[in-house]
Amino acid sequence: AENYFKLLAYKDEYEVARLYTDGAFLARLQSQFEGDYQLEFHLAPPILSKRDPHTGLPRKRRFGPWMLRAFGLMAKLKGLRGTRFDLFGYTDERRAERQLISDYEQLVDELIARNSLDNHAIAVELASLPEQIRGFGHVKEKAMHAARQEQRRLRALLNATQIPVTQLG
Repeated sequence: AENYFKLLAYKDEYEVARLYTDGAFLARLQSQFEGDYQLEFHLAPPILSKRDPHTGLPRKRRFGPWMLRAFGLMAKLKGLRGTRFDLFGYTDERRAERQLISDYEQLVDELIARNSLDNHAIAVELASLPEQIRGFGHVKEKAMHAARQEQRRLRALLNATQIPVTQLG
């Protein structure tokens, strides 16, 4: 259940905007800094970011303090999440996150159907793979790739522990 929740509760642009504008972020800043300071945000918005020709990663751009107002608007638009009007929902990262949820639901159904004393430990490892998926953007993409590779390895072990149906009775 915890791993399923982790997949369901991914931090998208709307959630990041909410976190910046709920008051806690500014309160922490004000408790740590005095005087006249200016906020600067380094972001790689999917629509505006170009890729670095050497690394292939999105280049971050600097945005000024006006982004807090933009974040406030984005936080109010969270009702668009998952609808056809959700512009962020069309990015590769958001599609991959939704696919992870669907794949995990299928995996858990399969693990329940195939559960036995012989494969329980492997099933628990498989069900725990979302714990390895952390970060954002290219960091998360790399973690998802590693989790998929580990899933293939564990599925092979799971398949090796199965008793052929013809031997069951």
